[in-house]
Amino acid sequence: MSKRVLYIFPHPDDESFGPAPAMAAQRRGGHEVFLLTLTRGEATGQRFKLGVDKKEMGEIRLKEMKCVEKVLDLSGMTVLDFPDNNLKGLNPIDIEESIENHIQSLKPEVLVTYAVHGVSGFHDHLVSHAVVKRVYCKLKKMNSSYPSRLALFTRMGEVDTTGKFRLEASTDEEIDCITECNDSDMDKFHKALDCYETYQEIIEKSGVRNVVTPKVPFEFFQEKYDPAVNDIFYGL
Repeated sequence: MSKRVLYIFPHPDDESFGPAPAMAAQRRGGHEVFLLTLTRGEATGQRFKLGVDKKEMGEIRLKEMKCVEKVLDLSGMTVLDFPDNNLKGLNPIDIEESIENHIQSLKPEVLVTYAVHGVSGFHDHLVSHAVVKRVYCKLKKMNSSYPSRLALFTRMGEVDTTGKFRLEASTDEEIDCITECNDSDMDKFHKALDCYETYQEIIEKSGVRNVVTPKVPFEFFQEKYDPAVNDIFYGL
C-alpha cells in the first residue's frame, strides 16, 4: 500500500547530499515523497562569485530546486523563506508552527530530518533536527494519527574528515533502517546534484558523489530494530 513521507531540511541541496537515492527508491516503490525546505539557501558564498545579492541567489537556488523536483519525481515540494545561515537566531516556535501547518496539510505517515549531529554539524542542520523532533513529539502527545514515525537521516561508518565538511556518523546500533537503492536511484542522485549548477564547485570539493552509497541509513526516533529493516515504512 502506498505511504506518504515528508522530508524536512533547512537548505536547497540537503535532500541531494545523501538521502536522494532513498527518495528515488521510495518513489520507484509507488510511495508519495514530499520535500519541505526551510530556507532558499541564499547565504551561500557562491553569490559573491556570481555577483548577485541574497535575494537573487535565493531565486537562482529555487530554480535549481525545481530541477531536482523533476529529477526525483517528487510528489510535492515547498520552499519556505526563513533566513539561511541564521535559523539559530529565530524564535523556534515560529519555525515549528510552519512545520506543523505543513504536516497538518499533508498528513504524512513518516517524517524525515537530520539525525542529532546534523551529519555535517552545521547549526542550521542542528536546529532543523530539534524543531522537527519537537513538532513530532507534540503531535504524538496530542494522539494525532500522523505522523507515525520520525526517521533521522544519517551516515554509517566512521567520521569522515577527508572532504570539505566533517561528516559525522551514527553507530551500527543506532541505525534502524538501511534503504537499498539500485542503479536507477543512484543515477537520479547524480542528476539531482547536477541540478545545482551554481554549487558544483562545493559539490566536487565535498566529495559527496563518492561518499554516498546505494545503502542509505536512518535512525528511527524512539524505535529500535536490530537487525535494521530495509523499508522506512516497515510496520506502518
